[in-house]
Amino acid sequence: MSNANADRVVIFDTTLRDGEQSPGISLGQVEKLEIAEQLARLGVDVIEAGFPIASKGDFEGVQGIAQGVSGPIICGLSRTSLADIDRCWEAIEPAERRRIHTFIATSETHMRHKLRMTPDQVKAEVASAVSRARSYTDDVEFSPEDASRSDFSFMCEVLQIAADHGATTLNIPDTVGYGVPTEYAGQLREIRERVKGDYVLSTHCHNDLGLAVANSLAGVQAGARQVECAINGIGERAGNAALEEVVMAIKTRTDHFEGLEVAINTQELQRTSRLVSRLTGYPIQYNKAVVGRNAFAHEAGIHQHGVLSERSTYEIMDPQAVGQDGSHIVLGKHSGRHAFSERLRQLGLDVRGDALHAAFTRFKELADRKLQLSDADLEAIVADEVSSGLKNAFVLEVLECHGGSVGSGTPSATVVMRVGDELRTAREEGNGMVEAACKAVKVATDMEGRLTDYTVMSVTGGVDALADVALRFESPEGIKVAGRGLSCDVVEASIRAFVSALNKVERVQASGENPYDAEADRPGRIFIS
Repeated sequence: MSNANADRVVIFDTTLRDGEQSPGISLGQVEKLEIAEQLARLGVDVIEAGFPIASKGDFEGVQGIAQGVSGPIICGLSRTSLADIDRCWEAIEPAERRRIHTFIATSETHMRHKLRMTPDQVKAEVASAVSRARSYTDDVEFSPEDASRSDFSFMCEVLQIAADHGATTLNIPDTVGYGVPTEYAGQLREIRERVKGDYVLSTHCHNDLGLAVANSLAGVQAGARQVECAINGIGERAGNAALEEVVMAIKTRTDHFEGLEVAINTQELQRTSRLVSRLTGYPIQYNKAVVGRNAFAHEAGIHQHGVLSERSTYEIMDPQAVGQDGSHIVLGKHSGRHAFSERLRQLGLDVRGDALHAAFTRFKELADRKLQLSDADLEAIVADEVSSGLKNAFVLEVLECHGGSVGSGTPSATVVMRVGDELRTAREEGNGMVEAACKAVKVATDMEGRLTDYTVMSVTGGVDALADVALRFESPEGIKVAGRGLSCDVVEASIRAFVSALNKVERVQASGENPYDAEADRPGRIFIS
């Protein structure tokens, strides 16, 4: 085993080769080059650019990367046939630093059913292929495909042949994700003992059992100094070991990987992840480690309180170290008052005491109906609650509406209003549910008057946006007021706005004054800042 750079773990990225073999992914030459350039910025040691013999397009993609990307070693994959190796070399030759990676299966299943070759034929192929590759470059990698299901002694014989003929990296693929960490690590330790020569031991683990990263890290602890992995863990079937997870595990758990280093610029991880996702069309799962949308997001009140007090209470990595914007306090139904108050403070809204209690109560009510509330939602909630924070004569307790459609009856609404200490119920019909509900509120409150303006606005986008209704109301006595209401439901928002206006009329009547002014007559979304 080579002792050179014994503390350095080489990151071999196979996003453009194994990753592109994912079902449904087909990258063009320009897209491959864009990803390869970003991988170079990320600082990967080796880019496996493709499988040149597979197609003319794949050949041109590898050659384009070899010509256009500097920094990392540019590697091409090849079977053991001499024509494959020659074609691979032709593709990678323009690169400043190049590697030929050749492979052949060593498991009985593959040799019998796929290769239709005897063990002796396989050994002869390895000797021939590695020698041919070595005639082109002194950087040659060999992989015994399906290593984890191969006869171990036979596989070691094959590896020894590869090393004897000049392979400088011996990669041990868990091709079908069959291995488990203790077993895989044990195999790598024994390979180091059995196979003599100057080579780097490498891991290539698939995720069929969800163990690709765990197996790769176990391999590193067993002496492997190269990890083959892919951005976002994409690859055949369930994918490969995720590069971002391997790198951050080594960087974060220095107690377990003491003295080991990777040359990755971790602040480029998020950008690289998004680029690969966009160009491949493979979305990043929300709870994806390191780069997922929720990787540094907190909704539970206890977690939010902890993170706001000290980030390390619930975060073992600095989000900015991996290119994330920072910790995200997601305000939803699980959030607590502390996070709610802190977010309002960040928005410049200084709300305290009873006003904060009322706004938080309204927030929790709406959060049960809308998964997440945005900053615009919060501003609207605060404005709504502060504007209605005075003692009200009328309180909406129940609203039940039935819509009509062509040939199916007339829209109707039933309301239960608290008027002082009394509950009053009224049911009315109208041309629509809003009109029916407004008529029912008038009956329940004994308030007359007419709507002179009515506007519905969306606080944010999407079908779950909060409806912000602004209206103007004029009583028979000539009192003109503005009302506004907020809800996920347009009808409810409308009635809240109407009740708000009626409460203003009641206060004006009680005070004997009519404080009409242009601003009151021009209602709108007034946010406190």
